[in-house]
Amino acid sequence: MSNLYGMRRANGDWFSFADDGRLLVPVFHSSHDAFMARLRTVDMLVFSPIALDVRLVNEIADGRTEVQFCMVDNPFASLKRGDTLSPAQILSFITSEAPQRRWKWLARPWS
Repeated sequence: MSNLYGMRRANGDWFSFADDGRLLVPVFHSSHDAFMARLRTVDMLVFSPIALDVRLVNEIADGRTEVQFCMVDNPFASLKRGDTLSPAQILSFITSEAPQRRWKWLARPWS
């Protein structure tokens, strides 16, 4: 399972912004990336990173077609520069199988 993070306020609101008639919800690869983006965007200062799961993505989208997600790869760039994804694509990413460990020697105890 892959972790993605959205920004949520204590009252339950999700950080989003309007762009060309659609509502974009920025999504980050790590909580660290979300915190770094929050430092540059004053509007996000009252939001905290929350790991997304299927229930939360469905809560955010709530069946509205104008809601899309914006995958932010660089937290230091504009939030609008990310790839736009549908709720279904985000759900697919979240529920995909976690990558297998490539270096098996890391799992061995040292002698």
